[in-house]
Amino acid sequence: MLDGLTTVLDGRFIGDTVPFSEVRTRPHRHVSRPRLAEVLADLELLDDDSTPAIRSWIDRATSEFAPGFADPARQWLLVLLDGDARARPRCEATLYAYLKSVRPVLKKWELDHGHLREITRSDVHAALRPLTGSRRNSTVHALRSLFRFAKHRGLIFTNPMLGVKAPHLDPAMTPLTADEIGLIEQLAIRPSDRLALALAAEHAARTNTIRNLTLDHLDLPNRRIILVGHNQRLGELTYRAAKSWLDHRRTNWPNSPNPHLFISKRTAHGTAPVSHEYLRFSLGRNGFSIDRIRADRILHEALTVGPDPLHLSMVFNIHHETALRYTTVAEHLLSDELEQPHG
Repeated sequence: MLDGLTTVLDGRFIGDTVPFSEVRTRPHRHVSRPRLAEVLADLELLDDDSTPAIRSWIDRATSEFAPGFADPARQWLLVLLDGDARARPRCEATLYAYLKSVRPVLKKWELDHGHLREITRSDVHAALRPLTGSRRNSTVHALRSLFRFAKHRGLIFTNPMLGVKAPHLDPAMTPLTADEIGLIEQLAIRPSDRLALALAAEHAARTNTIRNLTLDHLDLPNRRIILVGHNQRLGELTYRAAKSWLDHRRTNWPNSPNPHLFISKRTAHGTAPVSHEYLRFSLGRNGFSIDRIRADRILHEALTVGPDPLHLSMVFNIHHETALRYTTVAEHLLSDELEQPHG
């Protein structure tokens, strides 16, 4: 270690710091570079000049564009990463998703144009015409963010995205209102209703998942539950609802051989799961469903924590493509708010 310190400190004045890039690149025979950096940091002699991976990615990803598109795109992504007076920072997953959406469009435009400021509304419509569904939605929101940024920074003269609308959101992928939540709570009267509601609202459990839960999946003493093979902490609302339901179950069917968590008069003496209709209770007649409540839970997470598909995948054990759909919706709902000045 002394040899390593001697190598990097030789020729420096007292108090001079050593760039981390030099620690990584200069040869130090028989010296651990990570350990050397740690010692220098403890001595307050390390200057961490390393570039975070996301910034290196931004430089690499935008360098493939022509200068008139590369410079605006790079500035846009950096502001999305760091935030400014007009916008809060976005998560890294948003940057990846946004550039993935606009990359083919920018590459096509640069064949006939020299700068982003030359793009017209007709160019935008031509680029969006072959796109459908979530891909069109994502591209619209990404382009809207890029051109809004460019207009605020004076990089373009007019914003060609003005008046360009994204496809309407699926009503099942929009947040529940306070009135709707209140009505759902009123409709959940039976102990089984309240537990099904809690599983969807707290754990984003699907109808089929709830139907097929067994008693072995629930560990009340340790407050754990297994959902689709994923062992997780039992939410407080679900814990209370589960205790109430199990008391009700023991009182009404103390000797039931059915291993499923949910049972009814029809299934108590057998081993089959309850029907879909059993879990619908009064929700279906009022335009709601377990899966709509589940969607609201995932969307709430995306709006609260940030539209990060990796986070949603890990928290709810959902496929990445599903997580991306929720991320797209959350980005749409947050786009106006995130672009507004804040104090």
